[in-house]
This record gives sequence, C-alpha cells and structure tokens, in this order.
Amino acid sequence: MSDVVYIHGLEVESLIGVYDFERHARQKLILDFDIDFDCAAAGATDDLSLALDYDRLSRLVRDWCAEQTFELIESIGEGLCRLVHQEFGVKRVRLAINKPAAVPGCSAVGTRIERCFE
Repeated sequence: MSDVVYIHGLEVESLIGVYDFERHARQKLILDFDIDFDCAAAGATDDLSLALDYDRLSRLVRDWCAEQTFELIESIGEGLCRLVHQEFGVKRVRLAINKPAAVPGCSAVGTRIERCFE
C-alpha cells in the first residue's frame, strides 16, 4: 500500500520531562504523523466513515496527551502509536515528536519513531 494520511504540526500540551522544573507546567509538543491507510474505498465513495478521520484523530491525540504524564518523549511516542493503531486499526504509524523548549539555544529537539502492527 502506498497511501498515507498525514497530520503535521499538530500542537499538543502534556506534562512531560525528567527534571523537576519540567514537571510544574504542561509543555508544548509538536507532532507529525504519517499513517499508512488504504484510501481507495473512501476515495471511490466519498464516504467519511471509510476514511481516516483526521479531525477525530487530532482531537483524540490532544485529549490523550493532556491527560498523560511522562518523563520521556519516547514514552509518549510509544503510547501515541498504540493509541492510533487501537482506535483506527492502522498497520503502520510514523511519528515525529518535537519538543521546542527542551534545550536553550535550540529551535527544537525530538525523536522520530515508526511502529508496525502486523
């Protein structure tokens, strides 16, 4: 399959960080999702129920991140990939997580992960 649904630049807030000073307020994370999804049925029928609803996905991700507490962005990444798989039945999720305020003097630091659920 070569179809990909993407959501880039999704801003979320979460209580995340290893250090004490990071654990007092929510921090902004910027997420880029690339999700393998067969778009043929949705494209042929113009039926949203056959598509990956990126509005629903965005709201789900924002709500989930707001409720979570993690030390590492790698941990939130694992959780997000599992969430997308469980809620939408997708087989592959690629996710980049950008933590813009993590290191003074850097525009951003982050991680990219890819998870396959076969």
